[in-house]
Amino acid sequence: MRNALAMSLLAIFLGGCASDPASRDISGVWINQAAIDEAAKGGNLREALLANGPNLEWSIDSQTAKANYTNGFEWVEGKLMPEKDGVWQVSFYGGTSTDLSISGNQLIQAASDDDPRQSFMRSGVNLASDAPLGTHFEHALKSAYLGGQWRVVSGKGQGNQVTFLADGQVKGLPDANAYALCLAGDCASMSGEYDSLWLQQDEVGAAHIFVRKGPQLEIFQALDSAKPDEMPQLYPGKREWLLEKQL
Repeated sequence: MRNALAMSLLAIFLGGCASDPASRDISGVWINQAAIDEAAKGGNLREALLANGPNLEWSIDSQTAKANYTNGFEWVEGKLMPEKDGVWQVSFYGGTSTDLSISGNQLIQAASDDDPRQSFMRSGVNLASDAPLGTHFEHALKSAYLGGQWRVVSGKGQGNQVTFLADGQVKGLPDANAYALCLAGDCASMSGEYDSLWLQQDEVGAAHIFVRKGPQLEIFQALDSAKPDEMPQLYPGKREWLLEKQL
């Protein structure tokens, strides 16, 4: 009887601790895995991000009461405060705020006037602790969207094996040893309905338009229809490469 009572009291104690928001530490880096999974299907990258965004990564430190996020363009800093029932409030400059909570293995960002409800997963990417905000998401996205081996079907270097690395290096693509995917911001405004990426060889680089259709990746020259005093408006010109993923 005494043992049963002790077990009951222990269960009550543990249950009380679990319900305390302060005991459910949400510290760490959380990435928008839903956007990555959608992009990995091999379609339009920007559409996948917009459908599951806009926020791509949270970096949270409950010890310093900091919670920062990025949408691929902005870095937004917030102050983290625990509320009741396992909810944390993040307050931003200007008086706006959002609520975060844990549901299973997901971080849930509640719907607000500014953003829809979103879910995030703890990052499994192994990076330095001082990696810039958004780097975990970009590494995971690049691995899922462009990972594996590609072959140049047509274009310069036909027959080459091409590898896009998660850290932004590219191997086997002529005249390029680095790349960056356009996720949001000015590059997205300039490319409009098209996906774009930056290809660079050492210190020289240029924007390109690309089209991903399953195992095929077409990369085009980026032409500009804007006037000299206007923001560039890029559209696809000559196709430079057709790559095919090796399945």
